[in-house]
Amino acid sequence: MRRLSHMMVRVLTGLLLPSLAAAQTAGGITGVARDTSGAVLPGVTVEAASPALIEKVRLAVTDGQGQFTIIDLRPGTYSVTFTLPGFATYKREGIELSVGFTATANAEMKVGTLEETVTVTGASPVVDIRNVRAQQVLKAEVLDVLPTGGKNLSVLAAVTLGAMATNNDVGGDKNELANRIVLHGGRASDGRQYLDGMNSNFGGGGRSYVNNLVGVQETVLDTGNNFAESETGGTNINLVPKEGGNRFSLYSTAYYSDHRFSAKGVPDELVDRGAGPQSSLKLVYQLGIGIGGPIKQDRLWFYAANQWWGSQISAATTTSTSRRIRTSTSPI
Repeated sequence: MRRLSHMMVRVLTGLLLPSLAAAQTAGGITGVARDTSGAVLPGVTVEAASPALIEKVRLAVTDGQGQFTIIDLRPGTYSVTFTLPGFATYKREGIELSVGFTATANAEMKVGTLEETVTVTGASPVVDIRNVRAQQVLKAEVLDVLPTGGKNLSVLAAVTLGAMATNNDVGGDKNELANRIVLHGGRASDGRQYLDGMNSNFGGGGRSYVNNLVGVQETVLDTGNNFAESETGGTNINLVPKEGGNRFSLYSTAYYSDHRFSAKGVPDELVDRGAGPQSSLKLVYQLGIGIGGPIKQDRLWFYAANQWWGSQISAATTTSTSRRIRTSTSPI
């Protein structure tokens, strides 16, 4: 009976995970369809299209109040098309969706034929009026251009107000070892890491799964008002992986540094006491590569990524130089 109860708990956990993952990793589009007089239009067919969707198009129909909501949309750029017999087609383009963001796309449809199309192109909505949770979304292209040491979670702490990494990462020498973030002076054990909405912290103790950021499309760091499913009030980090697409793509990142590019790591007062003025950094390197594309167009995609890194750090001493060497390989 005890084994049966444990099995039932595992099954129920597996059933609940998809809904939790969808809430944390997907975005949405909502809005109202009206005519030119301001009256709501029920029965309008709404199509959300994006290369980020493997099925290309997601459909919805406005209700009696002219409202619609399309949920579980992957991050990307979307166009929304409104169609109703007797009215000209209305189209909104350039709607940027990030993780957990619900964009508002309203339509004002005028009487006309189906051959007519009114296309509206403008700035993407930047205010989410449906969610109250405070979060910061960092896209891969943003992290790539920042002058930070490597691709690791300590980079997020460096660009987030009130956050700091538990390990002091200097120029990327800690890399995957700096995988915890403390927010507003809280405890590192209160934080949780999620991979596409699935908890990868193993209970928040000393063990955690190190995620390969080379294969991550967007990273979400909650800075307040955590979602109801969160068991703690600490930092919640959700990593949304890349998913490939209908065309092949290749991504790579690399950096290297050694003692020639670092300042002397020994203070003058220690040099006066006999310590050598050598640099504390001997070697830091990282190489990452990712490739994705279609196995079958509009049916099955793949994405694979790998990363290699290492560091060598010298300790100041008057007799000999000791060093710590770290090397790691992290496939996604």
